[in-house]
Amino acid sequence: MPTITFIHQNGTAQTVDAPENWSILQIAQQHNIPGIEGVCGGVMACASCHVVIHPDWAQRVAAADNEKTPEEEDILDLAFDVVPTSRLGCQIKVTNELDGMVVALPGTKHAW
Repeated sequence: MPTITFIHQNGTAQTVDAPENWSILQIAQQHNIPGIEGVCGGVMACASCHVVIHPDWAQRVAAADNEKTPEEEDILDLAFDVVPTSRLGCQIKVTNELDGMVVALPGTKHAW
């Protein structure tokens, strides 16, 4: 089973099991990750599942059939603390190829 490491706003890391083909949003909800809400239910109608993909993982995420669409870009325009590797957690399906992926919550002071 793949794992994902979430970096919280206070800088702490939390590594969780990530069932394959679940979205980052679903995984965050299963593990009660604070700051990832999914208010719209994961239908890309809000930005409450905004995460920042570690730059080392950004290309791998896209290569795993998770390309950022123009519609996702439009929704991210509504989010705060958007950076080049910002994504909506509801739009990224986790596969075995993404085992070990690192994502940060918006507002996290990360060193990458």
